[in-house]
Amino acid sequence: MHVHRVFFNPPALPHDEAAETLERALGDRSYEGEAASALVGSALNDDDHEFVEQWCIQVGTRAVPGSPLLGLAGLCLGHTARRFGHLSAEAVALVRALAARAEADPTDVDGRALDGLDDVNDYLHLR
Repeated sequence: MHVHRVFFNPPALPHDEAAETLERALGDRSYEGEAASALVGSALNDDDHEFVEQWCIQVGTRAVPGSPLLGLAGLCLGHTARRFGHLSAEAVALVRALAARAEADPTDVDGRALDGLDDVNDYLHLR
């Protein structure tokens, strides 16, 4: 039997709720699913570039090796580059580092970091 999956983009949470959710997941991996929704919702729908970028950086630098949040942080920085047309030098360096880790060991950082790097390169014209 074929199961139809439904995909939806999560909404952006209020900043205090998103920050609390992300911070909780950085301390307890059992909250990573909630954190993933919060990060994606922010990257796709929050209009505060600085808030989105800073939380992507926090997640991308603080999540433990092997956490799916690492690749997701890179992907979300790619979304942020697409939406806003710019990223800080720190964010670009992080996307590159996460992508390099994904190439070296996909059990450390998953391949979404590579997709994020592609978006950063394309939308910021860094190639």
